[in-house]
Amino acid sequence: MSIEYMSQEGYDKLVAELQQMVNVELPQVKDAIAEARDKGDLSENFEYHAAKREQARLLGRIRFKQRVLENARVIDTSLLHHEGVQLLSKVAMTNLGNNASMTYTIASPHEADLRAGKISIKSPIAQALLGKKVGDVVEVRVPAGLLKLRIDSIE
Repeated sequence: MSIEYMSQEGYDKLVAELQQMVNVELPQVKDAIAEARDKGDLSENFEYHAAKREQARLLGRIRFKQRVLENARVIDTSLLHHEGVQLLSKVAMTNLGNNASMTYTIASPHEADLRAGKISIKSPIAQALLGKKVGDVVEVRVPAGLLKLRIDSIE
C-alpha cells in the first residue's frame, strides 16, 4: 500500500472508526459467537456461522484501516499554496455546458464524500483539475459525456 496523504480531520475520523470497530463492534461479535456456541451443535448452528462470517468481515475491515493509518501522512494545510489545484484545495468552478456553479474539495480516497462536497483525488474531475489555476478551462470525460469546467477560485 502506498502513502496516503490526508487532512487531520480525515485521519482523526479513521482513528475513531478503527477504535469503534476494535472496542465496540469486535467484542459484540465475540459475544454473539460465544452465545451461539453455547446453543450446541455447531455444524447446523446458523447463528454461529453468521457470527463467524461477521467476525471475519470485521477483522478484514480492521486490518484495512490499520494499513491505511500506517501509511497515512497528515498534510499541514498552512503550508499549502493556493496558486494551483492540489490535494485539499477547495475549488469553485462553473460548468460551461449549463452554467451551473459547483464547489468541491479535493480529498484523499478515504475522505471522499460527495454529499460533503469532497471528491477523491483519483476521480476524473480531480485529475483534470490538478495543477490548474484560476481562470483555466478543463475538459473532463465523465460517464455522462464531456464536461467543460472553468475554475473560478481556489482556496
